[in-house]
Order: sequence, then C-alpha cells, then structure tokens
Amino acid sequence: MKLTNDDVQDILQLINVSSFNELNLQTNNFKLSLRRGGEGEWTQSSQELTAPNLLEPVVAAVAASAPVAAKSTLPSVDGLIDVRTPLLGTFYRSPKPGSPPFVEVGSRVEKNTVVAIVETMKLMNSVYAGVCGTVVEICLDDAQFADHDAVLMRIKPEGV
Repeated sequence: MKLTNDDVQDILQLINVSSFNELNLQTNNFKLSLRRGGEGEWTQSSQELTAPNLLEPVVAAVAASAPVAAKSTLPSVDGLIDVRTPLLGTFYRSPKPGSPPFVEVGSRVEKNTVVAIVETMKLMNSVYAGVCGTVVEICLDDAQFADHDAVLMRIKPEGV
C-alpha cells in the first residue's frame, strides 16, 4: 500500500480541525509522522517500509494541550450513560440518506445496538450503544461534525 499525497492531505484536513498537534502512524508497509508547527502549518515525514518489520502496527495521536478523556461507561451525574464517538468525523443518525434513523428518543437499545455512524476519511464507523437502556437525548444533529470523544447521545440504563 502506497500512501499518496492526496491521502496525506485527507488526513491533514481531518486532524486540522481537531485539537491534535501530532500524529504518528506506522503499519508494516509505511511510517508517517505529522507535526503541527507554531503557526499551525503541518510538517510531514513518511517512509515506505520494504524490509520485514518486526514491530506491531502502531497508531498514536497526541492531544494539543490535555490528554483525551477516557471513554467511560460509568453513569454521568444525572444517572445517564454518554455514548461518545471513538474518533472525530461526521455524525450520521441513519445508515443512508432518506433512511429512518437508527434510534430516536425513547428507543430501547441493547449493548450491541448500532445507534449511529461516524464517517472518517470516507470510512463509515458504526457506533454502538454499549449499554441496555432507553435513549433519552440525541446531542448532535444529523450530518454534524463530531470531535473525538464528543457526546452523541445519552441513554438511561435499565434498572436505574
């Protein structure tokens, strides 16, 4: 797999709107390092790996000022579970335009219920409820950009 300049530009556009200052990506085929300078401009170094690489694939991103909050399944102050996006991208409530949403306020969900999709770099990533309960709030509009760890919706867990 060769990483093209267009691929790098897509990655830059995605992280340019985030709070990240650095991205290091390594697979068995290539190594890419991106770093935001003082004036917001990005510098890159990339390397195609041709010799056998004994390292496991590594993906790391460093936040601009503070570490990214860990994804938590503990109830928030009001007893609700926040369903958060695992990565930044465009939030979609339905599987395709014109289709009904995955869930509505009042929908009952299971842990493995798909509640949304987040599109990142033209890849659709399913977001699961992660808990059994009832959707009580949807926090973003359809097709709205969601930053990493953004609250997409809130679920009242069963038994609470």
